[in-house]
Amino acid sequence: MDIDWNAELLDQLEWHWDNQLRPRLDGLTDDEYFWQPVSDCWTLTRRAESTAPMPLGAGDFTMDYAPPPYDREPVTTIAWRLAHLIAVLGPPDAFHFDQPWTGHGQHVIDYAGTAETALRQLDEGHDAWVRDVRNLGTAGLIQPQGKLSPPQYADVPMARLVMHIHREVIHHGAEICLLRDLYLRKDD
Repeated sequence: MDIDWNAELLDQLEWHWDNQLRPRLDGLTDDEYFWQPVSDCWTLTRRAESTAPMPLGAGDFTMDYAPPPYDREPVTTIAWRLAHLIAVLGPPDAFHFDQPWTGHGQHVIDYAGTAETALRQLDEGHDAWVRDVRNLGTAGLIQPQGKLSPPQYADVPMARLVMHIHREVIHHGAEICLLRDLYLRKDD
């Protein structure tokens, strides 16, 4: 049996996106976006107000960050998790599969100060990612990552990178949905 692995990978992401994640994000408010379920959450802050050891981002808002190891794993806001997904999917004009690896792309992203803008960035990044994965085709999935990724992944097939990004969207998306559920019940 011939299997179109490119279609299978895209179906996995698209089913999750269309049926679980994206509908759950509709109506996200700025209050939810920045809500901190515990003190000292990593979030997005105005550049001049950030106290993070290594704030990431190119615009008015930066994403809190510090290199591991951590004393405790940080708890993050919906804003932070959406920013992470936006960085993982890449901006809509990114060439996902033909640029040499330069480290974290999170330094060059103009992170959103509102939920509405973040959701637009997420949608645009998702659409660009899907377009570029589709253009890889099955043959592109078996090609080595080469200079696209850190040296330890240079000989690993592109399919592994695609699967990694899809796992990121699925698990961080689930965390965002849980944070929304907790926000809605925070005064119960």
